[in-house]
Amino acid sequence: MPEYLPTAPYRGTRDFLPPEMSVRTQVFGKLYEVIERYGFQRYDGPILESAEIYEAKSGEEIANQQLYTLTDRGGRRLALRPEMTPSVARMIAGHAGALQFPVRWYSHPNCHRYERPQRGRVREHWQINVDIFGSTSANCEIEIFELIHDMLVSLGASEDMFVIRANDRNLLSSALTDVVGVPSEQLTEVFGLVDRWEKVERDKLAAAATEIGLTDKQFEKLSDVLGSGTDLLAELPSEVTENSNLVKVLRSGSADLVRFDPMIVRGLAYYTSTVFEVFDTSPENRRALFGGGSYSDLASLFTPQQIPGLGFGMGDVTLMDFLKTHDLLPQPRNEVDVVVIPVAEDLEDAARSVATKLRREGLRTSVPLEPRKLGKELTRADKAGARAVVIVGQEDWDAGNVTIRSLTTREQRQVALEATPAAIAELLDE
Repeated sequence: MPEYLPTAPYRGTRDFLPPEMSVRTQVFGKLYEVIERYGFQRYDGPILESAEIYEAKSGEEIANQQLYTLTDRGGRRLALRPEMTPSVARMIAGHAGALQFPVRWYSHPNCHRYERPQRGRVREHWQINVDIFGSTSANCEIEIFELIHDMLVSLGASEDMFVIRANDRNLLSSALTDVVGVPSEQLTEVFGLVDRWEKVERDKLAAAATEIGLTDKQFEKLSDVLGSGTDLLAELPSEVTENSNLVKVLRSGSADLVRFDPMIVRGLAYYTSTVFEVFDTSPENRRALFGGGSYSDLASLFTPQQIPGLGFGMGDVTLMDFLKTHDLLPQPRNEVDVVVIPVAEDLEDAARSVATKLRREGLRTSVPLEPRKLGKELTRADKAGARAVVIVGQEDWDAGNVTIRSLTTREQRQVALEATPAAIAELLDE
């Protein structure tokens, strides 16, 4: 017996058959439409980048544990992109002289991370990235929060199905040093502790805090700080709060778009102030769906020019889980609208000419590729989801006519060839 190669995809990657691809196309198409209504322009970049840009800016977890790396024949260390932000920063820096800032860009790349596959995590995913570069105005945060709301609502979500929880790393740094009493040299470790706060049991958090060097009193104070919500802002120095874009949002007419949450940290190393995560509020899927934040110096890896940015990445896996949880996934589209069936092989050219007329009117139209009996072709057309067929018979064709048939009502009638597109369109509207 011959040994065949496996048909399953590489672990952590997925095949998308036409029905699932149809669902994805509908979902992402709606999101593209909303993003572009805000004036964002789509871009793309290479899937291979220098490994150095991720090791420098993406954080230890991605760089040391999740990066797919290779060495090319020239000895250059490359990586499959695990995320898009370092790439877009490189592109922005490289073309800064030709750009009119601020710029609004978005993309939808596939990204690769060597993760342990589980619910919500795979090794290859698609992620919509939306970024504003070249402005430090709080209006950037407001626009991003508005956009996220509009994107999810466009998919059928009501605003009680999700919440944007946001923080400012500068506010958290001040809270840790000025309120909890954490020495500045311990901030990075405590940030990591806060990032795990909702994911780890309290006794393990306390043990980790002790290992970092926090006292029991500091740990209790940290717990109070993280649960204090907007009350925390009153305890912070005014020079810290007055310089926070997030505080400006919370004091604006857009405050209802977001909830202040000191526990939001985000693990990526390049975030510098505002950070946020979007959470599903359903008890069945109470988890972070996606997130983002601001980065004041990411482009400095490539240029001395300081180009601030703010953005987010929306991954396809958690988005689809969210839509499934709330029963918001669209149905797959049918294969075709119309099938044109010749009753004999010598009428195949005639059938193709009819199909061409229908396609020019925007109708998805197919013609059988192999000769079969009319009954079998009608069955195939029905299974393909077609709502109508055009039957091309010899006598009809000689007289300049065809027969159109509704696969919904099973009614059929003869129409003139030149009237076929209009007749089919009318039938499909019924």
